[in-house]
Amino acid sequence: MVAILLQAAEGVKAAKGCHLYVVCQDATNPDTIWVFETWDSKEDHDNSLKLPGTPEMIAKAMPLIDGKPEGTPLVVAGGLGLF
Repeated sequence: MVAILLQAAEGVKAAKGCHLYVVCQDATNPDTIWVFETWDSKEDHDNSLKLPGTPEMIAKAMPLIDGKPEGTPLVVAGGLGLF
């Protein structure tokens, strides 16, 4: 799964509006994987899912996921390294 997500990270380099795509494995439970993303807009994120090869990567990853992927939309207030 991590390999698939890292491949996705390479793909979003070409995506409009992506500022951050970080794949992490939980230090105490390696079966738990976190992906942190920041986008200019939901539209940019949605469009990234249509990039060449992305639907195939999603199809490859879905059987590896236990349950539905969770996400929490956040508004970035600031910090270091995003812009």
